[in-house]
Amino acid sequence: MKTVILVRHGKSSWDYEVSDKDRPLKERGINDAQIVAKKFKTEDIEMDFAYSSPANRALHTSMIFLRNLEYDLGNFQVDESLYDFSGQSVKTFVEGLDNKMSTVMIFGHNYAFTNLANTWGDQYIENVPTSGLVQIKFETDQWSKISKGITETIIFPKQLKQ
Repeated sequence: MKTVILVRHGKSSWDYEVSDKDRPLKERGINDAQIVAKKFKTEDIEMDFAYSSPANRALHTSMIFLRNLEYDLGNFQVDESLYDFSGQSVKTFVEGLDNKMSTVMIFGHNYAFTNLANTWGDQYIENVPTSGLVQIKFETDQWSKISKGITETIIFPKQLKQ
């Protein structure tokens, strides 16, 4: 069994004249990431590794999540190929993962994550929102052979706000 947990970065700010990679999170992005991470913590999932796009907004989101999950940052890595908007680079990355790992969490971007959630999962998702989490399980023991899986968990910030 292989499980991938896709987390789209939190809402980012356009208030600064910085490159796309350097855009920071808005306060809402920070708050939404906190509430989704706290909800996901109740799922009590054992993760083997976490990866993030190098973009500031994805990296900041990953730190919020991983701290809330009390995750060992020794099992965390930033990978340039996750700065991807189509999904093809993320797909190639996941298919190349070490088969010793069963469950990975990836922090990245749309359209890539909506595309992959719909390609891999068994539930149609119109759009993975900022700070949205989608967990998909695959009936295989090799990352290179993942195809259609089962969408096990969907957590979107809107669901958690009163």
